[in-house]
Parts: sequence; structure tokens; C-alpha cells
Amino acid sequence: QVQLVESGGGLVQAGGSLRLSCAASGRTFSSTAMGWFRQAPGKEREFVASISWSGGRTDYADSVKGRFTISRDNAKNTVYLQMNSLKPEDTAVYYCAPGFGGLPQRGFDSWGQGTQVTVSS
Repeated sequence: QVQLVESGGGLVQAGGSLRLSCAASGRTFSSTAMGWFRQAPGKEREFVASISWSGGRTDYADSVKGRFTISRDNAKNTVYLQMNSLKPEDTAVYYCAPGFGGLPQRGFDSWGQGTQVTVSS
């Protein structure tokens, strides 16, 4: 089972930037596509971005295209989410999980605690 620890969130003004990190179990991480998801109060968890295990393919939600960039460093068992031009509607708890194509992998149930991103206006 993969273990995930998200970090890097915080409070930032609209237009600012944050870089999130997700540290994962090495053996699983090195051969698994990974994604970022977020959940705002009163809303369902939604897809943000994903990256193939090799880093060769990426996918983004329409709401973050052109502003967020997902990357990974398999040697460090870490996936990143660089968030620029942040908007108040980006406020949410951000989670990482294995998966690609907008959904976590089937049967995934090892969500981390997530990291809170709050964007003020």
C-alpha cells in the first residue's frame, strides 16, 4: 500500500504562488502515475492534475490549465504541484493519489491528510 504525505500548503494572496509536495512510498511511486486532487468545503473532491509514472504525459483540469504545473522526481519519491496565479476558488485541501485520467486508481483508500491551500482576495 502506498503511503502519501502532502506538504507545502499555506495562506497566499490572489495572484501568488505555492509549491506543493507529495512524498510517497518508493516502490509504488516509481511505477505509478500520480495525481493531485482537491476538496473545498461543501464540495466533492475534484481532479486537478496527473502525471504518468515516467513523467512523459500530464493532464490538467480545465480550471487550472496554464496556471499549475505537475512534475515528479522518482529518485526522491516525490511529486510536485507548482501553482501560480492563484485564485480564491483554488482554496481547498489538496491531496495526492495514484491514478491518471481524472480519477484515483481503482480501490485506492490510502488518502493522506492533505495540505490546506487558502487564497485570499
